[in-house]
Amino acid sequence: MDLTRRKALLLGAAVGGAGLLPRLGFAAETPKKGGIATFVTVGEPTTLVPLSDSNTKTRYISTKVLEGLVRFDKEFKPEPVLAESWEQSADGLRYIFKLRKGVKWHDGKDFTSADVKFSLLAFKKVGPRARITFANISDVETPDPLTAIVVLSKPAPYLLRALTGGETPILPAHRYPTDNYAESPNGNAPIGTGPFIFEEWKRGSHVKLKRNPDYWQAGLPHLDGFVTRFVGDGASASIALETGEADYTTDIAYSDIERLRQNPSVAVDVYTDAYLNNTQVFEFNLENPILAKKEVRHALAHAIDRQFIIDAIFYGTAQAAASTIPAVFKAYNDEAPFQYPFDLAKANALLDAAGHPKDASGTRFTLRLSFIPGDTFKKTAEYVRSTFGKLGVKVDILEGDLATFIKRVYTERGFDINLNGISRLFDPTPGVQRLYWSDNIKNIVPYANAAHYNNPKVDDLFRAAAVEVDEKKRAEQFKDIQKIAGDDLPNFSVVALPTVIARNRRIENLVTTIDIAYSDLATAWKRS
Repeated sequence: MDLTRRKALLLGAAVGGAGLLPRLGFAAETPKKGGIATFVTVGEPTTLVPLSDSNTKTRYISTKVLEGLVRFDKEFKPEPVLAESWEQSADGLRYIFKLRKGVKWHDGKDFTSADVKFSLLAFKKVGPRARITFANISDVETPDPLTAIVVLSKPAPYLLRALTGGETPILPAHRYPTDNYAESPNGNAPIGTGPFIFEEWKRGSHVKLKRNPDYWQAGLPHLDGFVTRFVGDGASASIALETGEADYTTDIAYSDIERLRQNPSVAVDVYTDAYLNNTQVFEFNLENPILAKKEVRHALAHAIDRQFIIDAIFYGTAQAAASTIPAVFKAYNDEAPFQYPFDLAKANALLDAAGHPKDASGTRFTLRLSFIPGDTFKKTAEYVRSTFGKLGVKVDILEGDLATFIKRVYTERGFDINLNGISRLFDPTPGVQRLYWSDNIKNIVPYANAAHYNNPKVDDLFRAAAVEVDEKKRAEQFKDIQKIAGDDLPNFSVVALPTVIARNRRIENLVTTIDIAYSDLATAWKRS
């Protein structure tokens, strides 16, 4: 890419490295051919293409089948994938991508610029976060089959970072004949350009992929296939790893970490995913009259003991968080407005002052707590029920699978407080803005503004930051947002989530990009 030195430094400096290995040529041993990599995960995705649902359950699988224009190394420097090269115009309003020659879709059709145009505009239309990420895309020009020109109405300083296979995979336009993308069979049986070809999705059991013999990277992949098995909980994932039924997982029970580390055939590594920046986020439904009072939200925040969650639920692997803008973005992050230290006495006093005294039974009010499916989220929900109970706030926990969770929170609005897993991403505009963006009240998409927060000043600040190319000014805008949001408190981060990969030592080269657990496995290999 033709970057000025300043732009190159900005790309590299925004996020710290995550201790990753280079994609190719890292191993002392010669990679062996053959074998199936078996991955186990808790729960099942709703789709295998992250077009309308960006949940990480989808991402684990989609990144093996679908590819992006670029990927990023551990220093957040871009590398070519479906785009061989690219350049940006001096005014920042045009990105010109030269596409890779000879790439075929898994059904044998040619990959062209028409697929790039379709994909970016489709994600802009329905993507849960791409509606913000790509808001400034006015057109994608296709002067020839191997050139795609992204035309912007305003600068988008974060744009290139969004064009990875995990975040914005390029989709086959011919598989989406109508604007109703949900009707396409591609969501359940995806066709891509990646190292593995979709073979089977047996609901409730597994997804099976096979080696792409015509992959554009000669000699890759090393593996013959990839299988994702769905299990019910972290303990089952740990057992599958210990018995050799699985090669790796990101869903072991945290209580099993030390035991697994004593197993000579198992390696357990803890990463910080500096691309997704995953976090537990606590969200208030502001349509509830009780929670509409800021003082009540402040009180409940004071009842959360983050250190207890880190120690008792994550066994020391998570990190305390407060602001929804990740601490890894040092120039943007400001934790000060979100300081609500654990203090039950203060929480009780605030609830009394807000006009919610305890009744004769010691109860103030009842709240419905929903949580995104997952072992640690369930345990955190149970902790919240316990600690809120000490305030006289009764909590009813709502359970269900991922589809039920999405419908309950974003369509039916059948919750009062929500414990969510949010990817704060590679930049606050695509990753954090959606948590506050009032547009998402009427344009409903998953993982966007579950609180139904509406503050025009915050909207205006996010609009300004989205197009600001002066880093100092942009940092000031994000800090102004945090000052307001920290007081309004429609949501707050609980802990920054670790990425724990437990693997059998026979499987190698799983982590190859800044996206940690979501690599394409093209260079992964397995000892016999």
